[in-house]
Amino acid sequence: MKIFIISALLLCLTACSSTTKTEREIALELSKMMKPVPESAIFSDPDYFIWGASMVEGDDGQYHLFYSRWPKEYGHNAWLTHSEIAHAVADNPLGPYKHSDVVLPARGKTYWDGLDTHNPTVHKFGDKYYLYYMGNTGDGKVMKGFNYSHRNNQRIGVAVANSPNGPWQRFDKPLIDVSPDDNAWDALMVSNPSITQKPDGTYLMVYKAVAKHKPLPGGGPVVHLVATSQSPTGPFIKHPDPVFTAKNDKFPAEDPFIWHQDGEFWAIVKDMRGAFTKQGKSLALFKSKDGFDWHKADNPLVSKIEINWQKNGIEKINHLERPQLWLKDGTPAVLFCAADRTREHSFNVHIPLLDPEELK
Repeated sequence: MKIFIISALLLCLTACSSTTKTEREIALELSKMMKPVPESAIFSDPDYFIWGASMVEGDDGQYHLFYSRWPKEYGHNAWLTHSEIAHAVADNPLGPYKHSDVVLPARGKTYWDGLDTHNPTVHKFGDKYYLYYMGNTGDGKVMKGFNYSHRNNQRIGVAVANSPNGPWQRFDKPLIDVSPDDNAWDALMVSNPSITQKPDGTYLMVYKAVAKHKPLPGGGPVVHLVATSQSPTGPFIKHPDPVFTAKNDKFPAEDPFIWHQDGEFWAIVKDMRGAFTKQGKSLALFKSKDGFDWHKADNPLVSKIEINWQKNGIEKINHLERPQLWLKDGTPAVLFCAADRTREHSFNVHIPLLDPEELK
């Protein structure tokens, strides 16, 4: 009788474990969690290109959006030379958000981030707020193509504040700089940081890098690397092996957003050509047990390049990039993306997500 009871308990535990795993996989099938988007859940400005928003909830009960912007008169490629990180506030996670102030303006070409700040990702760790970003300096010239004097000066920084309303402390040195070894994967430039706190209290960062293996000024290949730290302000220890790689593809992914949930690390990336989703340009989901060894998720497609509006249904668009999640109680609740229909105007869209319980 005892043997039968023990066997029954073991079978129950096995079944419960299987159920839990299945529920977690369903909960992170993000394409099924995406709700139709209210027409008001965008952030736009007629005078600026708007790009790459990240949101944090403040102790004031308001929602604080940090985003890149640059004057429309300069054209789209001026994101390289004239972007600044600004701040908007709302009473609801989906908005509408109202512009408040510029938090990381130009501060002079002698600074490493003196002329351009771009692609923010904001987090609260402990009792402080951390705004990670890419900054650069250069000749300040607006060009129709890439201004490589700015692109190759891209570095990663962080600003720190006690409140999302600031003031924000900037630093005179990058948080992540290029490696001095010309053979390193990040010898030419580093940008687009994403960070999460690990269960042990330390910090994991994934960032974009460009090597000097290909002819300059473009260089290449473009890869993503991992770095770890005991503190959100570093120093960070770089790890050597690229992640989010695809065979025979020199630039398969971009714009990762990483987080930790249900005992695993997760990432949303821009799939440049469909190497991971087989759906062409899209957003793809990755997972990892340790934050170093990444594999595409069982259901890798997060979204095609489209928006499902509440009133007008699915709209195919030109770009859907810079995925940034807002997590409520540790669960993805809103997906923020940069979007455009043409290269003459861009905006941020805020996509509501179903709670995992709603999927059951």
